[in-house]
Amino acid sequence: MKRARIATAAVAVTALAALTACSSQGAGGSAGSDGEYVTVVKLQGISWFDRMGQGLDEAADDLGLQSSMVGPDDASPEKQVKIIQDLIARQPAAIAVVPLSPQSIEGVLGQAKAAGIKVVTHEAPGQANADVDIEAFDNAAYGEHMMQNLADCMGGEGQYVTFVGSLTAASHMEWAQAELDYAAENYPGITRVADPIETTEDLTTTYDRAKEILAKYPDIKGFLGSAASDVAGIGRAIEEAGLEDDVCVMGTSIPSTAGKYLESGAVDKFFFWDPAITGRVLLTVSEMLVNGEEITVGTDLGIEGYEDLQAVEGAENSFHGNAWIDVDSTNVADYDF
Repeated sequence: MKRARIATAAVAVTALAALTACSSQGAGGSAGSDGEYVTVVKLQGISWFDRMGQGLDEAADDLGLQSSMVGPDDASPEKQVKIIQDLIARQPAAIAVVPLSPQSIEGVLGQAKAAGIKVVTHEAPGQANADVDIEAFDNAAYGEHMMQNLADCMGGEGQYVTFVGSLTAASHMEWAQAELDYAAENYPGITRVADPIETTEDLTTTYDRAKEILAKYPDIKGFLGSAASDVAGIGRAIEEAGLEDDVCVMGTSIPSTAGKYLESGAVDKFFFWDPAITGRVLLTVSEMLVNGEEITVGTDLGIEGYEDLQAVEGAENSFHGNAWIDVDSTNVADYDF
């Protein structure tokens, strides 16, 4: 299935406001697409979701849709559930959700579907009450890729630890497990010192946890972060401890959050998928569902990295693209967000 390619050029991130909600109104709506399209994110006012809001706004203009983005003011699954409950009464055409806890929203997503609202999720493969879940990539492959890079930096041996935004964040936990499994199979000299450590997607919490790990495991050689703020919080702790040359730090983040630590050497590399493109993907898929189109293996959304969707193994109605990006000090300047 082919879709007209949507341009992925973005305006400067400085034009974004860290708001609870952002919205765009297109010039009109295509047949079957009238109504509001709402995206519910994990947390308002952080760079990752500001960037996603930018992509939603641009896609709404291109597609002629009414789009808004909302999210809780802290990493509370209960608040996210309440937001979705309140949205159902507004009867939007579609709701897209990046869940803090996929399990906690199953019931309310079921209510949305029962009300005739199309439901799309992201970072939640296998979400039972989603019409479609869309992932940027295969989560296991992404976790393996991060471990390959960390192991290269660590010289194939030593202790490491993984931080996750939430122990209920399905994608973060999948990456952590894939990292662990890949190390066990390919790098017998590498060991993880603890179960994944929860940071609540908060930079200060991550920084405090990183200092605790450094004190408890003075010989540790590697950190992997999963939330966008994790890499920056770890990098701050490494920089303050003067361990830039001794400890490898990698994980998922974006330049505006962790870029300065690449420059100082406290962070060695990070990986991401462009949240603005994710916003485009979520709105595009939502409109397709509202218009009665199907998402199947091989679907081409006309968006970079999502030209040939593939099924997520073991997860019904879940599909992934191939959209991760590696960033280090040599190419971080190429990304202005």
